Amino acid sequence: MIHIEQATLQDCQSTVHSCHLFTSTLTSSQSQPTLTCHPAPATEPIQMPPTCAISVLVRLEAFSDNSGKLQLSLQEIIEWLTSKDEELSEQLPMGGDVGAVQHQREFHQAFMEDVKSRGPYIYSVLESAQTFLAQHPFQEPEETLPDEGSPRRRMLNVSRSVWKQANVASDLWEKLTARCVDRHRHMERTLERLLQIQAAMEELAVALEQAEGVRDAWEPVGDLFIDSLQDHIDATKLFKEELTQVKEGMKHINDLAHQLAISDVHLSMENARALEHLNNRWKLLQGSIEERLKQLQDAHRDFGPGSQHFLSSSVQIPWERAISPNKVPYYINHQAQTTCWDHPKMTELYQALADLNNIKFSAYRTAMKLRHVQKALRLDLLKLSSVVDVFREQELQHAEHVMDVVEVIHALTSLYEKLEEERSVLINIPLCVDMCLNWLLNVYDSGRNGKMRVLSFKTGLVILCNADIQEKYKCKQVRGPGGLTDQKHLSLLLHEAIQIPRQLGEVAAFGGSNVEPSVRSCFRMAPGKSAIEVSHFLEWMSLEPQSVVWLPVLHRVTVAETAKHQARCYICKQCPIKGFRYRSLKQFNVDICQTCFLTGRTTKGKKLHYPIMEYYTPTTSGEKMRDFAKTLKNKFRSKQYFSKHPQRGYLPVQSVLEVESSETPCSSPRLPHADTHSRIEHFASRLAEMENQSCSFFTDSLSPDESLVLQGEYRRLKWKHEEAASSPQLLESGPGSPAGQQDEELLAEARVLRQHKTRLETRMQILEDHNKQLESQLHRLRELLLQVRYSLKHMPVYLKNEKYAHSEY
Repeated sequence: MIHIEQATLQDCQSTVHSCHLFTSTLTSSQSQPTLTCHPAPATEPIQMPPTCAISVLVRLEAFSDNSGKLQLSLQEIIEWLTSKDEELSEQLPMGGDVGAVQHQREFHQAFMEDVKSRGPYIYSVLESAQTFLAQHPFQEPEETLPDEGSPRRRMLNVSRSVWKQANVASDLWEKLTARCVDRHRHMERTLERLLQIQAAMEELAVALEQAEGVRDAWEPVGDLFIDSLQDHIDATKLFKEELTQVKEGMKHINDLAHQLAISDVHLSMENARALEHLNNRWKLLQGSIEERLKQLQDAHRDFGPGSQHFLSSSVQIPWERAISPNKVPYYINHQAQTTCWDHPKMTELYQALADLNNIKFSAYRTAMKLRHVQKALRLDLLKLSSVVDVFREQELQHAEHVMDVVEVIHALTSLYEKLEEERSVLINIPLCVDMCLNWLLNVYDSGRNGKMRVLSFKTGLVILCNADIQEKYKCKQVRGPGGLTDQKHLSLLLHEAIQIPRQLGEVAAFGGSNVEPSVRSCFRMAPGKSAIEVSHFLEWMSLEPQSVVWLPVLHRVTVAETAKHQARCYICKQCPIKGFRYRSLKQFNVDICQTCFLTGRTTKGKKLHYPIMEYYTPTTSGEKMRDFAKTLKNKFRSKQYFSKHPQRGYLPVQSVLEVESSETPCSSPRLPHADTHSRIEHFASRLAEMENQSCSFFTDSLSPDESLVLQGEYRRLKWKHEEAASSPQLLESGPGSPAGQQDEELLAEARVLRQHKTRLETRMQILEDHNKQLESQLHRLRELLLQVRYSLKHMPVYLKNEKYAHSEY
């Protein structure tokens, strides 16, 4: 750093101080008393002797000579100070680089030396003026002022003129010396800042060059290995953090340049261009880092371990798999220019399931559809132990935890990879994962919110995996505090399970969406207790309650697929019978195959309201003898007996006619046809009841041990008695209650039923209005679609080759 000589600066400062003292002295001299003569009265002229008059003239002449010389010196000083002030102003503006400021600083030093050398002369003249004014004051009292034109008056005027010139000279000297000092300090600060800017720019230029070298050495993102993407992301973030000092340095340089501009010092053209070039390089480097980081993160999202990119191969041209903002997949048909939520294979699966609607019985119809879904998803090969292991590996222990689509995909990928490893079979993992995800979203997230509870995910997989029915029951058990299950946990479990037949359009036959009757039915296994044990739940599930009867039927459908029965179908003459075999317990040697029985096909007017025995495994000799005995017994029973003693193959639970309970857990988003099913629940329940009366089959009778059959019959009779005892008419009436109280309870129940009927009618009206609105919107959408197709048809050919946009619906 270059410094000015200290002596010069101190001299300038002392000069300013002396000027201040001189000015104060001049000011104070105005109030000093003046020596005056005592004039005679104005009416009498003063009579002076000749000798005195001559003395006065001599003194007046000497006064004139002294004042004239002093005025000339003061005027010369004023002119010199004025010219120096103008010369100092001409030194502006200050240069914008170190060299220019240093040159101006040297010139200013010479200027200050010149001013300093003139200082003693100026001080002496001002001191002379001060002495003159002390001897010849220019102010007197008004009453003693001499007449105009008198010598005394002329002397006062001259003194006043000297005083004015001395004041002007003193002010100019003070201002000039102060400006010199300020200009010197300003130059020092400017030179210091310019030197800082110059050094910082040189340092930043080196740092930017090194950083740009690192940037230029980056490999293209497309050439990186997928497994190394996260490492590159971390390295890029670290590199960004290391450039914090460069960022602060750029900010410091720009602040220095801004401070110089405020002090009216502008950078030279060369420095301004260099600073602008550094700023542009820094912005370009920042943009490169942000773009690199974005590309790496996008690649990691699209191709990394948690991405869905590997699922893009699950569809073939003209289909394309796309992802919505909440990570939910949807599918684009480029040929038809449409989008849909369902995978093309899932759409084909649903079309195949529609062919099973000719099955007469809802439990078998639902089980058959689920079996098709199970095979399509390859879950029929998946062991329950593998499912549990994946649940443990993915830490899916909290039932209420919510999973997003990426977590579901990750868990499904682990499942199918484990399945491929254990079974040693080649599995199209992308297709299976995408199909299974599609199925789970349809069941538990039909609104495509991208969220799913862990309980939903686990329930959907356990139901469709390959395991014994009892093991599924145990795995499905939701344990509460103390290892017991309360009504809330059981309601959640049954609610998640009932979503599967709902997705298949079969929920009405199994009690609808209200699971409270099933919960109360299960808790009758432990009367008076607020929680049940696993054994109670398993015993209740063994009775095949109406709400979940489709699950054991699915198990029997799976077992029956490989069964062959050495018998001929009485209707279609198929031999051997494959799958289910149904034997009449009213007529001898009447066997019916699975297809004829489930579709309700008959011949020769034979009815199916007689007892029928179902077999899904080959029969043994003991079972043949047991059936022969039952058939012989039924031969002697009339039609009235069978009409009065209908038998059900599962535990019935009251559902659709009950008032909806506020305890029912909130359901997942439902499909558009879910409200339609709710409206027909009442009629479907009646149809299901007629169906159960027309076809009775005994699941417990399938055991080869006759005692088990008797125990099952005893259990069903016991449950029938408890159902009758717990009917609404007897819920709150004990033995010996008056008939009037029972009538009041019946009237209260009737009022509740009427209120429920009113609510259902109101809801139906609202749904009908909603359907009309949807039809209107659909009509409008069709018109818009026709307009788009018309515009596409008439657009130029070169535009048709462009990629067109797709909308979700």
